[in-house]
Amino acid sequence: MGQKMNPLGFRLGTTQSHHSTWFAKPKNYSESLQEDQKIRDFIKNYLKENMNGAEVEGIVQIKIQKRIHMTQVIIHMRFPKLLLIEGKPGRIEELQMNLQKKLNCVKQKLNITISRIPNPYSHATILAEFIAGQLKNRVSFRKAMKKAIQLTDQAGAKGVQVQIAGRLGGKEIARVEWIREGRVPLQTIQAKIDYCSYGVRTIYGVLGIKIWIFVNVDVDFL
Repeated sequence: MGQKMNPLGFRLGTTQSHHSTWFAKPKNYSESLQEDQKIRDFIKNYLKENMNGAEVEGIVQIKIQKRIHMTQVIIHMRFPKLLLIEGKPGRIEELQMNLQKKLNCVKQKLNITISRIPNPYSHATILAEFIAGQLKNRVSFRKAMKKAIQLTDQAGAKGVQVQIAGRLGGKEIARVEWIREGRVPLQTIQAKIDYCSYGVRTIYGVLGIKIWIFVNVDVDFL
């Protein structure tokens, strides 16, 4: 069971919550769902442009809460200074104004807030981005996985499992390599498991990275 479905969806209602919180009539459901995807894509593209074309890193998740007359967007990220350059909050206001024009929100108010991740390496997304950066720099995949596990242990996680699939080390045939440290109870619904599936393009092809982290109770979990 633990390897056959998404660990986050498996735990919805127990240790996990939805990234989007709103109610809609059946005929408007697909439209609201597409609007959420537009919001997330627009924010990531905006950050990429402000980072001079660099790949967006540090965004753990983007939560969206919709009410009758207001849409609240909460960006959980590792580097809030990307939107607060030189201590000026104008970046957030600019992002908020451009996003409102993109969505044609005339009657509805849009509010964007930034939340800083205090313990980044306890989140699977940040860890996957770290490994992806190491692989792009042609660091050995085994060395990258061991370093990632070391960072997760320092963050206070109870267990972590890292899996990389693809043409590893430039070999002609694709294979899967994985490493685990500590406990990762994937079949226990009450266990707080953070999961991420991440793809990275290298000179040898596309590699797939999967991260499972058994989060400690003391660590903030989104």
